Amino acid sequence: MSSSSNNYSWKNFDCAYQFYPSQHQQSENLALLLIHPIGVGLSGVFWQRFISAWQQQEQSYSIYNPDLLGCGKSEMPHLAYFPEDWAAQLKYFLETVVKQPVVLVVQGALFPVALELVNDPMQPNYIKGLVLSGPPAWKIMTEAGKPLQQKILWNLLFDSPVGNLFYRYARRRKFLQSFSTRQLFAEAEAVDPNWLDFLQAGAKNLDSRYAVFSFLASFWRKDYTKKIQSISQPTLVVFGNEASSISREGLAETPQQRLDLYLNNLPSGQGKIIPGRNVLPYESTKEFVAVVKDFVRQLSILI
Repeated sequence: MSSSSNNYSWKNFDCAYQFYPSQHQQSENLALLLIHPIGVGLSGVFWQRFISAWQQQEQSYSIYNPDLLGCGKSEMPHLAYFPEDWAAQLKYFLETVVKQPVVLVVQGALFPVALELVNDPMQPNYIKGLVLSGPPAWKIMTEAGKPLQQKILWNLLFDSPVGNLFYRYARRRKFLQSFSTRQLFAEAEAVDPNWLDFLQAGAKNLDSRYAVFSFLASFWRKDYTKKIQSISQPTLVVFGNEASSISREGLAETPQQRLDLYLNNLPSGQGKIIPGRNVLPYESTKEFVAVVKDFVRQLSILI
């Protein structure tokens, strides 16, 4: 798996990414830009299993795998992070580093980051398609959060000594295994040592808690209905057949109902349900690669 680790500066912050070049000598017309989830220990490392499987099957497309600010090998400033912040980082990354058409491949609740990026009126026409891996339940994506409650959670709980202690507890291997089994994976045995090892390694730096707590404070919660309905690019939505929701608002939706709600609101959407639950690129890698590969090949013919 040929790759290079690189850095760039955005707003005086040091940001990291990995680049996996196409194995074909001719220049391809599309690349993949991966957007990793936010969570204890999560970063671009989340995509390593997907990238390995992808390169075994498909060598015509380069892959860009950035660490979002506050995660992985990128700088971790003491900030409350909003989707607009990460979207601005990725916009700069597209314009100054990638500089070619891409398909955004987005995991889970980072869909709002992709929405802010795609709906930016100043965004150059680099984004040719989107793949949404297990996006949040429709009700979660279309009901705004409560700013006062978010601010209270951040100031009194997360950005406090209590939050520091909680993060130390949450990064313990036993907690990570229990949470992953209860909320993320369809099968308990799929929560393997590799998964737990990279979560623990990623959470070793306590400054990684600010990105995680920004997510837990729900700074990403808005009514995104209009922005979703404004996506003009072809969009593939992929759910696991055992997809669940961490939030109570999404518990009533079956995977098929959730998929139908998205497809009814995406101007150019298509959908797939594959085996798995909520972290499909990791737990159902073979099936996820197959549906993404078909989608990207379709796009490359159209552009």
